Amino acid sequence: MHVPDGFINAPVSAAAGVVAAGAVAVSLRGARRELDERTAPLAGLVAAFIFAVQMLNFPVAAGTSGHLLGGALAAILVGPYTGVLCVSVVLLMQGVLFADGGLTALGVNITDMAITTTVVAYLVFRVLVKVLPRKRSSVTAASFVAALLSVPAAAVVFTLIYAIGGTTDVSIGKVATAMVGVHVLIGIGEAVITALTVGAVVAVRPDLVYGARGLNRPLKLRVGGELVDAAGTPAPAAARGSQRKVWLTGLITSLVLAGFVSFYASAHPDGLEKVAHDKGIDAKARKHASDGSPLAGYGVKDVSDARLSGGLAGVIGVGVTVVAGSGVFWVLRRRRTADTSPSQITETV
Repeated sequence: MHVPDGFINAPVSAAAGVVAAGAVAVSLRGARRELDERTAPLAGLVAAFIFAVQMLNFPVAAGTSGHLLGGALAAILVGPYTGVLCVSVVLLMQGVLFADGGLTALGVNITDMAITTTVVAYLVFRVLVKVLPRKRSSVTAASFVAALLSVPAAAVVFTLIYAIGGTTDVSIGKVATAMVGVHVLIGIGEAVITALTVGAVVAVRPDLVYGARGLNRPLKLRVGGELVDAAGTPAPAAARGSQRKVWLTGLITSLVLAGFVSFYASAHPDGLEKVAHDKGIDAKARKHASDGSPLAGYGVKDVSDARLSGGLAGVIGVGVTVVAGSGVFWVLRRRRTADTSPSQITETV
């Protein structure tokens, strides 16, 4: 669903950019509350994993493919505010380095793929976990439904944006029917990937899953004869070691998916590309500003072997995304620590 340059006119693209910038600013503040010793190291990895899995287009209908959007997965694993930032980092890396998603349409893509999917998925997820039994399987089931609904929701938002600022004269009814129809099918794939990933992490370390934190009773310590919340105490060495294993496993999985498995992804156009071609939405599409990038098209320039070129591009993409994402979340984590320093607490008291 990466919107290229030229699909949406300049005023609406600019307005979407303002909305996206505002949402990212709010998310930067909100993520400081979500990021702690558990989620901060995981957040950069989630961004890299989403980048890797987005390279794996899967067939959904005749001549059409789909790929993970990732908003639901990010929101459930690391929180909604951090989730918006994770997907935004991925979209920025894709647009600048890989010429995937227009640079003038970056605000549209963040609004549609990062904000819409994350907000819709997390709201649905929170409602479901409140009514379902308090079990780990409920988290997985809620993840499936939330991810499933987030994709057609993004298709609806794109249709609304196109209705306001589309550059071609195409029936909005036809666009809506085609977009929602194909993205319901893509949503099934999104739901399966999200549920499997969340279920795998919940099975090993449920405390690392933001959306599953209510399942476990908080750890208490007896201080001065009273039980106090131990959430702010350092994690034991065994837990830190287990978290490192989860992180390394996730990173290796991302590298394998992007560097090797992606070669076998479906070559069919994704949902938006197919609809755009069939309905004429792409009549005024423009060449990407980063089309000359050494990694444009998810291949390394001057590497003739397609398998090697795509694999190297995928590995580079995962590496750059995990470094960029981890850097952002490390800074936010440091800001949170500074905001809650003992001196500031004393002054407040």
